[in-house]
Parts: sequence; C-alpha cells; structure tokens
Amino acid sequence: MFLETAMVAFTTFFATIGPIDVAAMYAALTPGVSHQARRTMAIRAISISCAILLSFALCGDIILAVLGVSLAALKVAGGILLLLIAIEMVFARSSGGTTTTDEEDDEAVTRKDISVFPLATPLIAGPGAIGSVILLMANAEGHLGAQLIIVLALLAVLLITLGLLLQATRVHQLLGVTGMQVISRVLGILLTALAVQFIFDGLTLSGLFSA
Repeated sequence: MFLETAMVAFTTFFATIGPIDVAAMYAALTPGVSHQARRTMAIRAISISCAILLSFALCGDIILAVLGVSLAALKVAGGILLLLIAIEMVFARSSGGTTTTDEEDDEAVTRKDISVFPLATPLIAGPGAIGSVILLMANAEGHLGAQLIIVLALLAVLLITLGLLLQATRVHQLLGVTGMQVISRVLGILLTALAVQFIFDGLTLSGLFSA
C-alpha cells in the first residue's frame, strides 16, 4: 500500500509541478542574471512554493469542511482537473494549469526578481499541484503513514525541482524542446490514467450508481 501511495503521489506531483518545464522556463526568463542571483531566486521560490503546498496539505481537510465539499466531489473535480492537465501535456498545449499564460509571461519578463511570481506560483505551486496535494491527502484521510509518504513525495519532487533550477541552463541545452516534450507526454499519459481512476473512485464513493 505504501509503495503504491508513494508511486502515485510522486508521479502526480512530478507531472503537475513539472520540474523540467519549470527549469526550462526559469532559464528562459533569467538569461542575463548572475549565477548567485539565480541561485538565490531558485532557493526562495522553492521555499515559498513548499510553504504554500504544505499549507494546503495540512489544512486541506479544514478548507473542504468549511466549504462543505465531500470527498467524492473532490475526487471527481480533482480528477477532471488532472485530466485536463494531462491532455495538455500529451498534446503539448498550455492553458495555465501547470504553466504561465502569455499575459503572465509578458509581465514576468519585466520583473527583476521572479522568485515569487511566476516561479513559486503559478509555475511550481500552481492550480494543478495545489489540487493534487489536497486530493491525495484527502484520499489518504485517517492513514497517517500514507499522508506522511505523500508529503515526503512532495518534498522529493520539490528537491528535484530545486536541483534542476540550479542547473537550468544545462538542462535546457541537454534536453532541448523535443526531449522535454517527450518526457512531458509520457508523464501526461500516466497522469491521464490516474485522473480517470480518481473520477471513477469519486463516482463510486458518491453512491450515484449504487444498486
């Protein structure tokens, strides 16, 4: 059970955060920035996004209770959101679910410090990642071990993201556009299956199709 939880959580976070895509975007937005400044912005961005995502991981159940949202509804809604993101990844399109929009890119170009926007959010702690962490933690409600594994998987993906940010230029040069799209599409296919499973689980839990 724990191994399955770890694999699902890691794959979901890796797909929704997209460390490789984030690194490529970071390299494109900081061409003339010094190495020290880029390092500082990368560490600050990871720290901020980590705080955001952990807050939703720890307080997601409270948010759901206040809004009156059931676990079944969250699974279906989260599954639909992840499915849309997965479709974007497979077809290499972007609508802002895991990346920035064109308007956000234009604003980011004029900023000297992009650690908070658009790096921490919406690139790292975006709608997809936030929705995923709430969904996975709610799905493991009552199982502290499983929830701990989910948090550790999140931290692992954030550490990978930090490492790639610190080597953003090399990653971009090594993989190129084609390499990044291949990885994105493979992860998109896996995320599609996970998203559909979440929808099935939510519909089953809702009792709408019970005899």
